[in-house]
Amino acid sequence: MPEIKLDAVDAAELAEILQFLSQWLAQDPARLGDSFGEFVGHPAYGLNELRGDLERFVFLLGGSDGEHLFGPPSPSPPRPQHPGETGPGPEGLQ
Repeated sequence: MPEIKLDAVDAAELAEILQFLSQWLAQDPARLGDSFGEFVGHPAYGLNELRGDLERFVFLLGGSDGEHLFGPPSPSPPRPQHPGETGPGPEGLQ
């Protein structure tokens, strides 16, 4: 297989557009899923599989740490901690 070199800036831009597409696909899966299903023509490859592939490419390009690829998907990103905070925020202490 021939070697392909990709400039770091180009890799970052490619990772960003792949993330953009993945997030767009997640916005309205019912409507986009029907259209994508018609385009692909087989139920074995749907939006979830496409988004997974996009996220793997992002990881391979160095655009993410890939943490979400190796476990169950989280419904939302974790809340950022304030400086000096070491544990969960007030909502986690109930």
